[in-house]
Amino acid sequence: MIERCVISILHAVMDNLGFTRDDYQINSRAAGIITQKFLKSGNRADIASAEKSISEADLIVFGGAPLFNYRYQNFYRKTITTLELAEQYNVPVIFSSIGVEDFDGENPKCVQLKTALNLPCVRQIATRDNYEAVRKYVEGTDITAAQVADPAVFADIVFRKPDLPIKPESLSKQNGKASRGRRTRRRLRKILGQLIHTRPATQSPSQALAPDSPAVVTQTGRQSDIEQGQRCIGLVVTRRGIFKDNKIPFTAAKQHALWLDVIAKLTEKGYKYRLLTTGHYADEVFLSDFVRKNNIDLSKVRLPINQPEDLVSELRRCDGIIAYRLHASITSYALGIPSIGLTWNFKVPAFYESIGYSGRALSVEDWTAAALLEAVENAMDEGVNRDTDFAMSVYSTLFSGVREILRPDESNLVPFSFEELQSKLPSDPGTSFALYRERVNRKMRRTYENFIKG
Repeated sequence: MIERCVISILHAVMDNLGFTRDDYQINSRAAGIITQKFLKSGNRADIASAEKSISEADLIVFGGAPLFNYRYQNFYRKTITTLELAEQYNVPVIFSSIGVEDFDGENPKCVQLKTALNLPCVRQIATRDNYEAVRKYVEGTDITAAQVADPAVFADIVFRKPDLPIKPESLSKQNGKASRGRRTRRRLRKILGQLIHTRPATQSPSQALAPDSPAVVTQTGRQSDIEQGQRCIGLVVTRRGIFKDNKIPFTAAKQHALWLDVIAKLTEKGYKYRLLTTGHYADEVFLSDFVRKNNIDLSKVRLPINQPEDLVSELRRCDGIIAYRLHASITSYALGIPSIGLTWNFKVPAFYESIGYSGRALSVEDWTAAALLEAVENAMDEGVNRDTDFAMSVYSTLFSGVREILRPDESNLVPFSFEELQSKLPSDPGTSFALYRERVNRKMRRTYENFIKG
């Protein structure tokens, strides 16, 4: 989700600066470009591909994601290595809407990260959730620091539906190839579903992937059953270990019990529900286990999610969302769907406060079915009032950073207005078959690895 929104925003920035698509190329790479093998060995040969990509770049933009995390993740090491290579090859770096943990000057990992962030190649650091920490990271430097929105606040525009249908003659030319691609994707999804979602023989894994019967489309463009007297609530689960990692007194068993209570309460009050994840492998492992152990109706489950289009489609089916994962909340906000965030990390209440709905982030003390249902009902009654100035902060800040690097003598250039940006942001082209297969294979590899570990 973040990647696709950042790419769309970057295209708009380049357009805004007077570049055509023939003038540049965006080479999107995951943090995994710095391999685990290198982190263990320290052998530069293990990051030859990363070094080649970085040396050939004119600009590096880190878009979104918690790339400074050092407390229980190793993102910071990958970021440090990337910055050291960028400095070696004199490639300027911008961090746009990064998730940032608190700064700890006594923690050697944090100090090591600060040293790398203070390299001359770093020009701008914008965070979505922790400006004070960024300010401490850049203290004593000329690096620009800012607090901005998450790029996913533009998900409604980036993942908008095409304005015009494909012409019949074009469709007939593409039909054979497209059909083959769809059939192959269905096979891959079914295989993955079988690997991580074992069910009794009476219900095949493919049922978990099948959508419900067609629903009506409301004026907001969301699929909803509200005209039939029922509203649908999306329930977004998370991985079992996230609470321990964040020192929250909550267990996987308690998460099981919470969702069962919520489902019972929703059913009692006549709501429909959808169980889903944002696509994280570990979250899907939890959901698979929850569904299997509690004999959940598979028609109410979306598993797996392998592309952001799937997440957007699922969220649009809902009238309200209860979510652990932050990007389910952010994407729901972009789509105009009221959501409740369950606070497992400071970033959850930080987001809701930034959009003017601080009461929609619930701490662990309020994680009861009654409290969650009351909160989501109140949110649905109140609706979502989107702040365009807040949304524009991520675009305007990135525009300024890129302009200073690629158009340093043209300070007269100004960022698009929100109205202009709505038409200038290119819509997402969709997940290619190659990328879809890569993501499925990555999940399969993790399944194999975990199986081998026993």
